[in-house]
Amino acid sequence: MPQIHETAVIDKSAKIANNVVIGPYSVVNGGVTLEEGVEIKAHVYLDGTTRIGRNTVVWPGAVIGTKPQDLKYRGEKTYVEIGENCEIRECVTINASCGEGSVVRVGSGCLIMAYAHIAHNCELGDRVIMANSAALAGHVIVEDSAVIGGLSAVHQFARVGCYAMVGGMSRVSYDVLPYSIGAGIPFRFGGLNRVGLKRHGFSFETRLMLSRVFRMLYRMGLSLESALEKIEKEVEMLPEVLHILAFCRSSKRGLIRDESFRKG
Repeated sequence: MPQIHETAVIDKSAKIANNVVIGPYSVVNGGVTLEEGVEIKAHVYLDGTTRIGRNTVVWPGAVIGTKPQDLKYRGEKTYVEIGENCEIRECVTINASCGEGSVVRVGSGCLIMAYAHIAHNCELGDRVIMANSAALAGHVIVEDSAVIGGLSAVHQFARVGCYAMVGGMSRVSYDVLPYSIGAGIPFRFGGLNRVGLKRHGFSFETRLMLSRVFRMLYRMGLSLESALEKIEKEVEMLPEVLHILAFCRSSKRGLIRDESFRKG
């Protein structure tokens, strides 16, 4: 049976699975679903149509599923989906989505550190790390295993590619390439995320191939399309290379690069 503290306020229509723990003074409103093994610490507020996956822990002061901070919102039914085995730390805010039937989604195995913010219509992949006070504006996509440093802000509709690392105190206004590292205001590309890729088990051959790709994109003074064509002709089409090509060609905000590239 769930372990619910006597001071917690639980709506009768909330769905609470076995082995759920809910701490003192937490509020779980109707429409919330807590799967097996979820632990809700003290003073947590859960609202909206929100589902929290198995074995996820939500720490004190977190607020999840509340009305989006978007003036276009008109009370439509939207959703928040949080995966399994996540850590949602102190005072994190995760808003509901905006637009009928839309979803704010956080994948499995994510670590969202204290005071981080995830706005409406955001999508996070698996194993994403957001450090303290990192903030995502609306419609941001963060792919698997990306890391966003503390006090960094990501502009609405921007994307952070898989295995990328955004350094602390950065302002991200454009799309950040998968497998890359960078930081700053304005954000500047720093190269291949060599340490991160090595830690995640990417082979030396794959890391070498990605280095070639980034050299063509960033160090040869080519326009984007010219660089992509050169990559297609000269680089082995590994899955990681194909992903970079697709990421570049689907970019709507433009890519984090240097000024000469943007003019090209």
